[in-house]
Amino acid sequence: MTSLTEIKVPDVGNVPSIDVVEVLIKPGDVIALDQTIAALETDKASMELPASAAGTVQQVFVKPGDKVSEGTLIATVLAEDAVVTETKAVVEPVAAPTPAAAPAVAPVQTPAPVVSSVAEPAKAQSAPVAATHINTGKPKPHASPSVRLFARELGVDMNLVSEGSGRKGRILKEDVKRYVKKAMTEGLPGASGGAGIPAIPAVDFSAFGEIETQKLSKIKRLTGQNMSRVWLNLPMVTYHDEADITDMEAFRTQLNSEKGKDEIKITGLLFIIKALVATLQQFPSFNASLSSDGENLILKKYCHIGIAVDTPNGLVVPVIRNANQKSIAELAAELAEKSAKARQGKLMPSDMQGGCMTISSLGGIGGTAFTPIVNAPEVAILGVTRAKMQPVWNGSEFVPRLMLPLDLTYDHRVIDGAEGARFMATLKLYLSDLRRLLL
Repeated sequence: MTSLTEIKVPDVGNVPSIDVVEVLIKPGDVIALDQTIAALETDKASMELPASAAGTVQQVFVKPGDKVSEGTLIATVLAEDAVVTETKAVVEPVAAPTPAAAPAVAPVQTPAPVVSSVAEPAKAQSAPVAATHINTGKPKPHASPSVRLFARELGVDMNLVSEGSGRKGRILKEDVKRYVKKAMTEGLPGASGGAGIPAIPAVDFSAFGEIETQKLSKIKRLTGQNMSRVWLNLPMVTYHDEADITDMEAFRTQLNSEKGKDEIKITGLLFIIKALVATLQQFPSFNASLSSDGENLILKKYCHIGIAVDTPNGLVVPVIRNANQKSIAELAAELAEKSAKARQGKLMPSDMQGGCMTISSLGGIGGTAFTPIVNAPEVAILGVTRAKMQPVWNGSEFVPRLMLPLDLTYDHRVIDGAEGARFMATLKLYLSDLRRLLL
């Protein structure tokens, strides 16, 4: 028995527009269930679209360069004894915000990481270009949802764009690009997000020797744009300190020695997550986001932690939800699962949304300190580098202690220096004596 089956774009989260990057099938091809039939890209991730039925391809309705959304028809397949299964898109990491490397991978996003961690990726707050030109008496701009999204990505207030060149004055992407170009070259009054800053001149590097041009992945390009917006719009401060994790490391080593060969090992990142969660509960202004108008602080009653993960396609920030309600064993299992998915390009967009604070770790590579960029709209990010033994004065003599460098970057509009120092002091206290997490 045969049946004609439609393959459509599945639910990939709240993503209004998806770019078709590559189509891997053509009419007449025989495909298997779950075989990758197309490559898609969203603002925050790349995806492999698997076939929801096996059989012979009859028609293909998309081509590279098309834009699709949930429910868009991709192809029809003549399936024999077809068993159609609900398909979920496999998503690759996205970006976030700020360099980070890995334990876990990432261990201390990524999501930045970056986030350095960075990122969430989460949407960055961005000030509108030339907000001082807003005409409150002007009717709402006529533009499609995709063009409005494009304008938001560039930090452009649609009210500032003159009448569009489309039919009946509809604003097109070209109109938004034209406005941004004018703002960048002429330095419009009140312009933000980089307007008016002299551009770096183009250089013909081939004049100096042999070169090779390699196109950046969309994830890296968008991460760069996000980081630039954050850098230009957030007054950030980074506070550096060290935590004594000698006892924590001894406890971790003991736990792992008791585990079987195939059991998930406990990493230091898991204890850092637990300590960070406890600290966030004591400092609610860190578990918050600033409203878009800058007038209100939105306090979050949940505690989702982003972990910046280093992948072949760039940093992504998967989010561990309700981390405050999970044990070390549960955190270990979820972190291992999401880190593996991130590296394999199988994260869903929903896996990288809703973070409260991000951890970006370079501990698996090295380093003594760095300045991670806040993964806006979060207001703080914790950076971690490699721990090392150091002589520490205990009042009577120097003793060897394992010290972990910590880097806390925060949005100075929300958090002042004293509060940042108190937050770090509390975090260090939990890391140096895990028993306090029980109190």
